[in-house]
Amino acid sequence: MKVAVAGCCHGALDKMYETLELLERRHNVRPDLLLCCGDFQAVRNEADLRCMAVPAKYRHMQTFYRYYSGEKKAPVLTVFIGGNHEASNHLQELPYGGWVAPNIYYLGYAGVVRFRGVRIGGISGIFKSHDYRKGHFECPPYNQQTIRSAYHVRNIEVFKLKQLKRPIDIFMSHDWPRSIYHYGNKKQLLKMKSFFRQEVESNTLGSPAASELLQHLKPTYWFSAHLHVKFAAFMQHQTNSKEELPKATKFLALDKCLPHRDFLQIIDVEHDPNAGDSLEYDAEWIAVLKATNNLVNVTQTSWNMPENNGLHAKWDYSVTEEAIKEVLEELNHNLKIPCNFTLTAACYDPSKPQKMMEPVHTINPQTTEFCAQFGLTDINDRIQQAKEEGSVRGEHEEEEEEEEVDSTGSAEEPSEYNTDNSGLSSINPDEIMLDDEGGDEDLSTCSVDPSPDHPPDFSASFSDIRIMPDSMAVSSDDAMDSTNEELEKSGGSKQVEDKSLNERPLKRIGGNENGNSGIKKIKRRNQAIYAAEEEDKTE
Repeated sequence: MKVAVAGCCHGALDKMYETLELLERRHNVRPDLLLCCGDFQAVRNEADLRCMAVPAKYRHMQTFYRYYSGEKKAPVLTVFIGGNHEASNHLQELPYGGWVAPNIYYLGYAGVVRFRGVRIGGISGIFKSHDYRKGHFECPPYNQQTIRSAYHVRNIEVFKLKQLKRPIDIFMSHDWPRSIYHYGNKKQLLKMKSFFRQEVESNTLGSPAASELLQHLKPTYWFSAHLHVKFAAFMQHQTNSKEELPKATKFLALDKCLPHRDFLQIIDVEHDPNAGDSLEYDAEWIAVLKATNNLVNVTQTSWNMPENNGLHAKWDYSVTEEAIKEVLEELNHNLKIPCNFTLTAACYDPSKPQKMMEPVHTINPQTTEFCAQFGLTDINDRIQQAKEEGSVRGEHEEEEEEEEVDSTGSAEEPSEYNTDNSGLSSINPDEIMLDDEGGDEDLSTCSVDPSPDHPPDFSASFSDIRIMPDSMAVSSDDAMDSTNEELEKSGGSKQVEDKSLNERPLKRIGGNENGNSGIKKIKRRNQAIYAAEEEDKTE
């Protein structure tokens, strides 16, 4: 079957679907499925805009609300993951995944589904070491910190995905797996984006958590976005035994939706011709969710996932064939995901703008139904309970309770990713500086149709086969820059003021006299990333 893969669409759904229709008319190519690798921006109304981590001047309604309201319907089944520029309050309603509009499905914080026999997995958000070991504690209305931490990857999602044993056909992440640039045309990448050089040479570009998943899952395809450049790589994995067949992953990163043709790619994927056309649950993934349900954490307490280090009674949460069979029996062998989309918020009305609409914490009926069906914890319900209990106990008592951690995990263990990055000098490129004055990023919609003289290139050119080196294994040195962590904690003196946040910017922690130079460095780097349109004209 033909699968279309898109990079960051930034809410420009009309343009994305128009491009697909143009391909069909001019080249007789019609995809069966569309995958989007984050920064989807499922914005329903003005309140959602205020929950999106971008400067106020880039908060545009775009066109998703038309699909949410039913005015339009996606012409092709669309499956997406979250990035770092999303209506976080909306996606938070669906931690296990669900429909954000008819025919548009969100994979959740992490998820695996099936379509026509093809197994598709993904993880939402981007990696930040200082939030990696926390629970999903954020809820709207967000403050200066939580509006960003809400989209940071957590170790529990990586842990769940690492319990999978069956092969994955396609996997999506927003940020790139760290070190993947060593398996493609690195010279050409640095020619196009020279400001990546420091991070590439120091091997700090990308996510160590995604790299760990790549090494464990070994999917046939891995798609990413985030860095706004098209890049292909081919990685052959090392085998664990002589009996194990060699596996390889084709990696492709897509550009953002701009008036050029690198934000969309069409690939042919082998599928089961006898499978139906409905999106389906994955039985092994459901079994893993059930097995790891007691690990759910909705506090800011940092802890590591169970591992075989003598501190945990159980560390292997992978599931047996019997557990998978039980899931199938629960569903009467009908894995079809119900089309149970429900409106949970007012839809934007251009004739009646409501600029003062406030975001609220909502429990989505889809999540309620899903959790009830499989006996899972509704994360948002747990968060609301914690908030209500905290208001009764008082702040001091609540903090004491948050120090207690489930016996299956430990808050005292060191992180698997070292968070002491004082010795690193490079700036983490995976986090976009939200500086309103600098105008670091352009989230404007596509405004130019694809040129009929330059149809999209459907074939990704992969590099020569290379063996994964030991450097791909995540170590304690795989850490992100503490300068960026400090910037996030500070809120920044130049941060755009937003009344919806209801909090004053936090002061910088520590006595770093060179903090301003760090801000300028991030700004220069991101100005280079988001000058893609002008750069394309000169290349």
